[in-house]
Amino acid sequence: MYGGPVRAVERWREELEAWRIPDEILAAAPESPYGFPAELFHRRAESVRAREPSPTARRALEALPDGGTVLDVGCGAGATSVPLAGRASRIVGVDGSAAMLERFVEVLRPTGVEAVAVEGTWPEVAPRVDPADVVVCGHVLYNVQELGPFVRALTDHARRRVVCEITERHPWAWMADLWLRFHGLPRPAGPTADDAEAALRELGLDVRREDHLLPPVPAGFERKEEAVALVRRRLCLPPDRDPEVERALGDRLRERDGLWSAGPDRQVVVTLWWEP
Repeated sequence: MYGGPVRAVERWREELEAWRIPDEILAAAPESPYGFPAELFHRRAESVRAREPSPTARRALEALPDGGTVLDVGCGAGATSVPLAGRASRIVGVDGSAAMLERFVEVLRPTGVEAVAVEGTWPEVAPRVDPADVVVCGHVLYNVQELGPFVRALTDHARRRVVCEITERHPWAWMADLWLRFHGLPRPAGPTADDAEAALRELGLDVRREDHLLPPVPAGFERKEEAVALVRRRLCLPPDRDPEVERALGDRLRERDGLWSAGPDRQVVVTLWWEP
């Protein structure tokens, strides 16, 4: 199932490695450029719970029996799995952040589903996690250089289906001009969802795909300054550069439903799914 050449897998690894921030820039950063504030994920998960199921949720629901079980790898606050709570009896969330897992349990509590939090990195914690009817994994693959072991563990834990969601392009691709402006550093063009699909097929998986526009959801910060500060941290800059970052963002810094965020207004999101 997982044999054959691995050229696409190697290309995926190499293109993600090209996104590595140079040591000298990282060493000068006053704060880590990685990670997200937990409240951002919480707001997004809460908003998703009240919306119609996305294409990703529908593909998961197709394979999820009444009272079935779900495993959400890289769960954050549960935005990928909370739409499944009406049918599932148990949802297990795996995440490396204890703060995210607290939000995951909090978001799922009103649904009445049993929520189980497992702190750790996938696939290292996979032996501690039971198989589930459906495995979901939302917006995680761009953080995974070694795609083979990660995907094998997802597939081995799914009784009926694995459903992954990623953006069409790398989630930091929209900041390429900012890296060039502030550091003179060109950023890679890939990898993309096309590369992910090719790598998964090379691993022997019969992958199906659906592309769709991610609708605007209430997510972001109550204060504009916080949205700017997140981008500035991503760029490894000190707080006194916030005014420059705000000017450089231009109309990519916006307010929607009383919350401020920065980035592309609309994104193409790709759902990839396969049966074990």
